[in-house]
Amino acid sequence: MSFTTTLLQWFKENGRDLPWRQTRDPYAVWLSEIILQQTRTEQGRPYWERFMRRWPTVEQLAAATEDEVLREWQGLGYYTRARNLHTAARQVVARGGFPATIEGLRSLKGVGDYTAAAIGSIAFDLPAAVVDGNVYRVLARHYGIKTPINTTEGKKEFTALAQSLLPPDAASAYNQAIMDFGAIHCTPVNPHCDSCPLMDTCAAFRTGAIDTLPVKLKKLEVKERHLTYIYIRCKGQTALHRRPAGDIWQGLYEPLCLEESKVLSPEARLLKKNVRHVLTHRVLLADFWLWETDERPQLPEGYFWVDEGDIDSYAVPRLVEKLLGELSPCRQP
Repeated sequence: MSFTTTLLQWFKENGRDLPWRQTRDPYAVWLSEIILQQTRTEQGRPYWERFMRRWPTVEQLAAATEDEVLREWQGLGYYTRARNLHTAARQVVARGGFPATIEGLRSLKGVGDYTAAAIGSIAFDLPAAVVDGNVYRVLARHYGIKTPINTTEGKKEFTALAQSLLPPDAASAYNQAIMDFGAIHCTPVNPHCDSCPLMDTCAAFRTGAIDTLPVKLKKLEVKERHLTYIYIRCKGQTALHRRPAGDIWQGLYEPLCLEESKVLSPEARLLKKNVRHVLTHRVLLADFWLWETDERPQLPEGYFWVDEGDIDSYAVPRLVEKLLGELSPCRQP
C-alpha cells in the first residue's frame, strides 16, 4: 500500500476521539486549532470545552470583552493567541460568517498556513495539506529528508511533499491522520517503530536515523530577564495594573512590578526568590515580596486598587498565579 493509503487505514483504526471531531462547524474547528497552537491536546481540551460552553457561537465570542476572553484563557500561555482569537471572531461576524477559502481563512487574525489548511480541510473539504511539527517529523523520517525544517528551503520542500501526498477526496481524514500519527505513534522520543505500519518503507528506520530526523537549526540564545513583584496588602485591598502593548503578557494584570531588585519599603517581606519561568526566547527570574501596610503608598501611573477577593476576576500571567499561590493561606476571598 502507498504511504497515504497506509496512513488512512491506520487512522481508521487508531485515530483519537476528540470532541471537535464530532462536528464540521467551522467555529468549533477553528477554536480547537487556535487553542492547540503550542499547546498539548490534553491540556487544551478542557479550555475548548469551557469556551464552547460559555460562547457556543462565534457571535457570542465576538460580543465578549477582551478581559473576559483573557480570563478564560488564563493558564494556557502565549496570550497573543487569545487576543487574536477575539479579533478574528469579530472579523468573522463582520463579514457574515467564516470564509470558505484558504485565502479567506488566512485573512483572519492569528490564522497562518497550517491553521487555514486544518480548518479548510476539516470544515469545508478544501484540498489543502497541513504542515506542523508532527508532519515535519513523520515526513522527514519516512522519506529521509535532511533539509532543516526551520529554513525557507525546508518549509517549501515539506509543504510541496505534503500537498503531493494529500488525497483531494479525503483531505480531512488524511490531515487528521498524519497529525495523529505524529502525535501518538511517530513521537519525538521513543516512537513505536516495532509496530509501525510504515516500517518497511521508512528511510529513518532502515538507516538508524530515527533520533536525528527531522533536522532543525539551533535556536537563538535564550536571554534572562529579572523581575521583582511586590504584592501590596492594604486594608483588604491590593494594587494592580494592566500590562501595556509591546511587551510580554499584553493586556494581562499584575501586582507592582519592577525591573530591578529594589523594594519600595523595608517593611516588605521576601516570599520567594529567583522563581524561574520559561518563555519562548527568554527565561524570567522573579522575586516575590509581600508588603503589608495601613497606608496606600504612592505608585507609578496606571495602578489601581481592588479588593483582594476580586483578584480572580482579572486575567493574570502564570508567573503571577505562582505569587498568588504563595499568598493563598492568608488571602481571604
